Amino acid sequence: MSIDDRQLTELIEQSQDTHSDAMRQSRESLPDLVEIGRAARADGEVDTTPSGVVRPVVLGGGALAAAGLGAAFTALLATPAFATASKDVQILQTAASIENLAVATYQTALTLDFIGGASANPVVKAFAMKTMSQHADHAMAFNAAVAQLGGKQQHQPDPTLLNVVNQAKAGLTGPGPVVDLAIELENDAAATYVKDVSALSNKDARNTTASIMGVEAQHAAILYAVKALLAGGAAGLIALPPNVAQLPAAAGSVGFPNSFYPTQGARPATEGASK
Repeated sequence: MSIDDRQLTELIEQSQDTHSDAMRQSRESLPDLVEIGRAARADGEVDTTPSGVVRPVVLGGGALAAAGLGAAFTALLATPAFATASKDVQILQTAASIENLAVATYQTALTLDFIGGASANPVVKAFAMKTMSQHADHAMAFNAAVAQLGGKQQHQPDPTLLNVVNQAKAGLTGPGPVVDLAIELENDAAATYVKDVSALSNKDARNTTASIMGVEAQHAAILYAVKALLAGGAAGLIALPPNVAQLPAAAGSVGFPNSFYPTQGARPATEGASK
């Protein structure tokens, strides 16, 4: 029986490799973000209060007093530097909120006996634990970028996706529904970052987002493979290393249903921004 080389074991290994690359890219980008954040604050381009609300700052040469509060604030909002900085911060805060929710969701899933307990498939359990850890790293990376751009770090979950998870909890009675929920969250995260890459103005923020985007897509690919085996009554084949001779031919390609990543599930830039 022919089978694609991209088997379940390789998908998990690739996920960790992609994650490591993403975190390295994030660390490399932070020094540049530090300088950008310092420059923006020094020039009075943007200021973010502890509550996360962007406010006007004093313009050079007493322009605030001369022009009046309303006119000065309108002029400040119209400047590209102000709009760019605040928009990038909001996008990154929303990204952090998505990662926060993913961590909490996998953590909850691992409390279920069939995901993290004695009756759990060891591969599924290991994947859930590793993926939860990776999402925590992603949240830290996005929040580090937020802080360097002068914003308030986001440690709360995305409110809209949180409602989705809460509504799904009652139906998490077996591995299948849990995998379906995880696929939805991973796809929404990847779709959001695909869209964010074109919306972010800061190059280093784009690099960080693009690198993490690949990890979320890899998570979804693994979950699609697991879902296919569960749906086919072949849960016993979810193993490392896999029994290649018994795997269906589609096992190596089912994780990649789209030639281009769809963005219908992308979350709005301000959805998870700090209030």
